[in-house]
Amino acid sequence: MATSTTEAPSTRRSIPATRPLLGWRTVDILTLAFLGAALGVAFWGWGVFYNGPITALKIGYAPLMGLFVGPWFLAGIVGGLVVRRPGAALFCEVVAALVSMVPGTEWGASVLVSGILQGLGAELAFALLGYRLFGVGAAALAGVLSVPLEWLFETVSYPASWAEVPVLSVLAGGGGWYAEWVWRDKLVYLAAMGVSGVVLAGVVGWLLVRALARAGALSAFPAGQEHRESRAV
Repeated sequence: MATSTTEAPSTRRSIPATRPLLGWRTVDILTLAFLGAALGVAFWGWGVFYNGPITALKIGYAPLMGLFVGPWFLAGIVGGLVVRRPGAALFCEVVAALVSMVPGTEWGASVLVSGILQGLGAELAFALLGYRLFGVGAAALAGVLSVPLEWLFETVSYPASWAEVPVLSVLAGGGGWYAEWVWRDKLVYLAAMGVSGVVLAGVVGWLLVRALARAGALSAFPAGQEHRESRAV
């Protein structure tokens, strides 16, 4: 009993990726590509739902739609929690964004821009933690930091002159959907997005990775090792 008590804390520790952190393995790249593709299909499906029943909120109070954006941040959180290397969160989120574009969405190529912005936010969270902490708190932080750049992209009005620059024309035509809102509504939308990022992206992403680890799908990754250690006697 004494031995079990003294070893209990170690079963809850975060296990970082093997050093060097930039020493990506082939299995890292393939796994992120697979996860990104699978979540990209889910992104597209969520977009259909978001543009269906959830749009009823526009009739009530549109900024509350921010409570349902979290699922689009999932790929960055899941990718970061699984591979745990610099760039993993961004890579997975971008792959998911690209895949979700294939069937076609009303947002067009701006989906890729959103994927980059959201992925950068999640990446920043893991970087701030030194790529050493990967518990539910780290996942929640990644979820909430996926929000700010995306919020700016959606609520800031871009200069008309941007449309004259081919590379930036996507931004000028795709972002700033809610630029006409008053600042009170924009800030409510930011807060709603933050809540969704924490719960629907952070906590749900962490639970998804734990479920994959329990299923044995992550045996080659630290998350799988954590699961094995938690079951050790």
